[in-house]
Amino acid sequence: MDVHDGGSNALHGQVEPGAAPADPPASQGSRPDPAPATGRPADPPPREVPREAPREARTGVAALSLRYQIAAAVALAVVAVAVCVHIGIVFLHVAPSNTVTKQHGRAIDDWIYPEFEQNWKLFAPNPLQQNIAVQVRAQIDSADGSTRMTGWYDLSAEDGRAIDGNLLPSHTQQNELRRAWDFFVATHDGENRPVGLRGSLSETYLRRIVLLRLEREDAAGKGGTIDLVQIRSRTTNVRPPEWSEEKVSDQPVYRVLAWWSIPADSAEGYVK
Repeated sequence: MDVHDGGSNALHGQVEPGAAPADPPASQGSRPDPAPATGRPADPPPREVPREAPREARTGVAALSLRYQIAAAVALAVVAVAVCVHIGIVFLHVAPSNTVTKQHGRAIDDWIYPEFEQNWKLFAPNPLQQNIAVQVRAQIDSADGSTRMTGWYDLSAEDGRAIDGNLLPSHTQQNELRRAWDFFVATHDGENRPVGLRGSLSETYLRRIVLLRLEREDAAGKGGTIDLVQIRSRTTNVRPPEWSEEKVSDQPVYRVLAWWSIPADSAEGYVK
C-alpha cells in the first residue's frame, strides 16, 4: 500500500515495530482520572507520643515505705518532746526561785544532776516578787500662818495610772521614781544613813523629784509653802497563783524616812 493512500490514518494508525504505543490524546479541558479506590481509607500519619519527664529519685524519709515513714515520724515526735521537756527543766533550774521550783524542786534536781548540772543563773539579780510603792506627805505653812499636814500621796500609783492604757508612756513615768528609790536604798544602810558621797546625792535627787510631784498636785494650796516632806515605801508581796501551796504574808511593810526640810528658794530648782 502506498503511504499516500492511507493519508493521516496511515501516519497515526500504524506503529513502527519496536516503538512504544503512543498515549491516547487527552480531550481539551479534561482532568486526569483519580487513583482507583481500594475500599478502605488511607492510614493516618502516626502520632508522636509525648515523652514523660524523668522522675527524680526520692531521698531521705520520702524514699521509705509508708510503714517506715510512720515509724520515723513517731521517733521524731518522741525526740522533739524529750528536747522540749529537757529545755523546760533546765530553764526552771537556772531561773530564780518561784512557785513551780518550790513545788517540784526534787524532780528538777533528779533530772539535772549530775549529767546536766548548770553553774549559771538566768537573771542577775533575781526579779522582784514584790510591789514597792513610794509615798510622800508634806507639812504646809499656810498663808494665815498656820501649819497643816497633808495626807500620803501615792506617787507610784499616780505613775501606774498614767501608764495604764498609754501605748507610748514616757521614760519619766516608767523609771524616774523607781530608779530614784533604788538609788536611795542602794546607798543607805538599814537605818537610812547615807553611805559615802553617793548617799547624799541620792537624797538630793529623791527630794527634788517628790517636791516637783507635790507642786504638780498643788499640795501647798493658795498662798501656802511646803516646809517639810517625809517619804516612805510600802512593800507588799505578790500573791502566788491559786493552785500553789506557797504561803506569803499579805501585810505591807513600811520603810519610813525622816522629815526633810525644803528651803525657801526651792522654786528656783534648788533642794537642800
